[in-house]
Amino acid sequence: MSDPSSDLLRQRAASTPDATAVVDADEGTEWTYRAFDERASARAARLADRFDGDAGDPFDAAGGRVGLLFGTRVAFADCYFALGRLGASAVPLNAELPAERLRAQASRADVDLLICGRATEGLAAEAAPSDVPVASVDDPASDEVASLHLGLTATGESVDASAERPVTGERPLDAERVVMFTSGTSGDPKGVRLTRRNLVASAVGSAHRLGVDPDDRWLVCLPTYHMGGLAPLVRSTLYGTTTVIQREFDADATARVLDEFAITGVSLVPTMLTRLLDAGWTPGDSLRFVLLGGAPASRDLIERCGDRGVPAYPTYGMTETASQVATATPDESRSHPDTVGRPLRNTTVTVIESGDDGHSPVDPGESGELVVAGPTVTPGYLDAQQTAAAFGEAGFHTGDLGYADEDGRLWVVGRVDDAVVTGGENVHPARVADAIREIDGIDDAAVTGLPDEEWGERVAALVVPAEDSTGSTALTAAAVREGARERLADFAVPKTVAFADELPRTHSGTVDRDGVRERLAAARTD
Repeated sequence: MSDPSSDLLRQRAASTPDATAVVDADEGTEWTYRAFDERASARAARLADRFDGDAGDPFDAAGGRVGLLFGTRVAFADCYFALGRLGASAVPLNAELPAERLRAQASRADVDLLICGRATEGLAAEAAPSDVPVASVDDPASDEVASLHLGLTATGESVDASAERPVTGERPLDAERVVMFTSGTSGDPKGVRLTRRNLVASAVGSAHRLGVDPDDRWLVCLPTYHMGGLAPLVRSTLYGTTTVIQREFDADATARVLDEFAITGVSLVPTMLTRLLDAGWTPGDSLRFVLLGGAPASRDLIERCGDRGVPAYPTYGMTETASQVATATPDESRSHPDTVGRPLRNTTVTVIESGDDGHSPVDPGESGELVVAGPTVTPGYLDAQQTAAAFGEAGFHTGDLGYADEDGRLWVVGRVDDAVVTGGENVHPARVADAIREIDGIDDAAVTGLPDEEWGERVAALVVPAEDSTGSTALTAAAVREGARERLADFAVPKTVAFADELPRTHSGTVDRDGVRERLAAARTD
């Protein structure tokens, strides 16, 4: 970027005004970059009035924070760019959470305003802290909409906005641009601060790994409060390509969208891709990549992708690194099972000794904690103590356990704090889960440790039987243990086995570790 304070959307609209910026897959409406830039400008002008205090106490937009409580909608996109134009940070919130948790997150982020859509107005009113105003951008009957609603034609072209006062609030690349909450697989979600530099660096690194074609269309069907939903919007704007937004994932509907809109790339979690394949979907000629993250991709899924011609790119990433850290190509994922590939350009991953005093790099093939450094890494959390605990000399301590080979490919085998110490032996849950998934009749598994008077901890597995099984009557705990014993050391064989129709997961598709522990703690030990 020639101007470090540049507005991505404004710059793109100036460069390629007639290129298609955004497509609403549910409505079939699309906007050029010129039209979407005008839409964002009009939205920003009305939001600026709100910040100026026309409906309450004044507060400065530049440096402020605004909560966004939407589903996956085009309105989220134009609000996101409008806030950037004002110099404010966006705080995407999960509309599936209960009001009490949303209120706590809004308070932790110290938001100045909460914006919602028509479908989330009731939740926003309930969730907003007492001193935070709420504005709806969808309901034309609302007084707020009288100052915020955009007049748009059915084709998406903007109406005359010449009467709107100009809005400028461009800020340096190192200024905070967004606060996103982690998925909270264990404990409370953390509020991650990301800068413009983080987001742009992530887009550049991703482009070097996935490539960019002028005709690219990246489908967003992940929630936009998740990095997998937000990142494509930022990246497509930087590249000058198209973002196609689908309001929610549905195997049949998403398969149709992939084909009808000639999608070239899509971000999915493994459960989504599995459902697409189960529904009989095969990729069209336009599809270049399926960026597969949020949870580990099983060997079976990667093999199915190879058989079906799906260009799957397993990736390792996190909110704290603005999405991708490392990504494997389809060829790598088949020739080196379970790898997440090499780190992206300008990203460094060091594998260090795990443990309280660990700080030295380990040799290739040895497991340790993954520490990430580079321009995509967050400057920190909302909580200063969490920030101090997460950073060391080598960079950001991910808390993930993994190893690298001589060529720099990475494998992620679990969490440092997930290691189970049973009878003095260390067991990595991810490796046990991988072994269990290889047993006939098993579709999925999650493994954790439970307190045990004799062993200190015991290995416990929550198992999802394959579809052609009828559950525990057909697949017994004894059969699971016998199959695991053929693949694992005796101390790693689960002492507790329970069955479920599916694993508990967060909204981003990651296994909910606390939910797994709760189910296993209630299971009988046999």
